[in-house]
Amino acid sequence: MGILIDRSTTILVQGITGREASFFTRESLDYGARVVAGVTPGKGGQEVYGIPVYDCVKNALGNHRIDASVVSVPPFAVRDAALEAIENGISLLVVMTERVPRRDVAALLHVARENGTRVIGPNSLGLISPGESKLGAVGGNVENTLRTFTQGPVGVMSRSGGMTSEFANLLGQEGLGQSTCVSIGGDPMIGSTFQDLFPLFEEDGQTRAVALFCEPGGIMEEEFARFYAARTDPKPVVAFIAGRFADQMPGTRFGHAAVIVEGDRGSTRKKRELMQKAGIRVADRLSDVPKMIKGLLNHGHVH
Repeated sequence: MGILIDRSTTILVQGITGREASFFTRESLDYGARVVAGVTPGKGGQEVYGIPVYDCVKNALGNHRIDASVVSVPPFAVRDAALEAIENGISLLVVMTERVPRRDVAALLHVARENGTRVIGPNSLGLISPGESKLGAVGGNVENTLRTFTQGPVGVMSRSGGMTSEFANLLGQEGLGQSTCVSIGGDPMIGSTFQDLFPLFEEDGQTRAVALFCEPGGIMEEEFARFYAARTDPKPVVAFIAGRFADQMPGTRFGHAAVIVEGDRGSTRKKRELMQKAGIRVADRLSDVPKMIKGLLNHGHVH
């Protein structure tokens, strides 16, 4: 079944008339995702690939049932767009925009928590449950998406959007399909961390193991390790931590805004140490991940 979305999930695209949003709307429709409406203030009455465009979320909800929204608007407009979706009762929000002011992210996440809305991102490519549906731009066009993502027992969570597809592709080459793959977002402050999403994979009957793509910087992996260690008989997790060279260059930022290492805090060495101590398998090379997961599945380390 996967987590968060399935083929019945109805989707709103906020910013649908923008170039990027119209691209991924087309790709989502081609994949079979149920994009039912779009919102761009001032563009109400238009259509994008046959999808009706509304001036505001409330108007869209007047005509459609909407389960999830994808926000693809300029950074300064994200806070208002997200709050509009949250305050109108949309329960799942994927924020694709990067470089959203941190104060705005804090504000929207606070309101989301109060309203019980789950936020993925900012700076997320989205998520996909292969064969079911996808939210956002993950996977790209339909040919790529079908080639890269296959149905199966492995949940994927990645701090890198691009590596979400790379991970799925590697797993697929070894005959390991995926339940749901989530690009959680590369910004320092995001709505759903590894720790937030792991219980959903635990509850999912299709998921038998989880693969994590980790990066230097921040303390998400350390927090997840402590959380995992405290769980009773959790599903097996294999992690790959990119950028080990970053440990030799403290105070330098690499790639995402969240990838900054200060002394030992956020170092790949510390992440690795804590994860292994918690019982999480840590792969030396990306290509080792599928073999390690296969080993765990074949040896019955599953529920």
